[in-house]
Amino acid sequence: MKLVAGEVFSMAKDNPPVPGCTISKAIYNGTNDIICFSLARNTDISAEMYPYYKMLLMAEGTVEVYGTDGFCKTVHAGESIITLTDTPVGMKTASGVVYTELTIRKEDSMNEVVKPGEVFRLADLVPYQEDKIVNMDIVHNDKMKFVIMAFDEGTGLSEHAAPGEAIIFALDGEGVIGYEGREHVIKAGENFHFAKGGMHNVKATKKFKMALLLTLE
Repeated sequence: MKLVAGEVFSMAKDNPPVPGCTISKAIYNGTNDIICFSLARNTDISAEMYPYYKMLLMAEGTVEVYGTDGFCKTVHAGESIITLTDTPVGMKTASGVVYTELTIRKEDSMNEVVKPGEVFRLADLVPYQEDKIVNMDIVHNDKMKFVIMAFDEGTGLSEHAAPGEAIIFALDGEGVIGYEGREHVIKAGENFHFAKGGMHNVKATKKFKMALLLTLE
C-alpha cells in the first residue's frame, strides 16, 4: 500500500481537493483496488458503466451518486454506499469531497445487511455490547477482508502479527493502537496503516468502533 505504516493519519487532511480538479490516488492495486478520490466543489466524475461494485467510504464533504432513470443518492461524511453494476454511475459534488473507494467483484461475498444503491453508516451496523467485542464481515474473498468491529470500553485485541497490509478507519469513539512497541491514540475520522507482519494490538480506553480493510496478496 502507498501509505506510511505505524502512524495515525487522515484520508481527508492528507488528500485535500484542488480547486477545479478531480484527483485519484491509487493506494493499493490488487484483486480489489483501493483508491482515494478528492473532488473540488462543483466538479464531477461522469457516469460510466462498471462490471463490478464500488464501495465509497466518505471522509469529508458530500457527494451525489447518480445514474439513469432518476437514480441519485446523497452521501455525507461518515456514510458509505455501494454502487450498482452494469448501469451508468457518476459522482458529483457542490461542496467538495474526499472518499476512499474499494472495488468489489460480483463473486466476492457481501453481507446481506448492505445493499447496492443504498446509503448506510458503517458505525450503525454493529452495536456495542457490555464487556464484548462485536465483529461483522462486510465483504471478503481469499485476498481481501473488510470487517467492522465494536469494542466496549476496556476490551481489546491482544498483540498479534498482521497477515497482510491493512488500513483502519476509526468510526466512533476512541481507541489505542499498539504498533511495533509504540501506542497511538486514534479517534473517529482518523486512519492507521499496518504493514504485513507488523505486530499490533487494539485497546478501547473508551467505547470504540472501527473498520479494518485487510489485503492478503
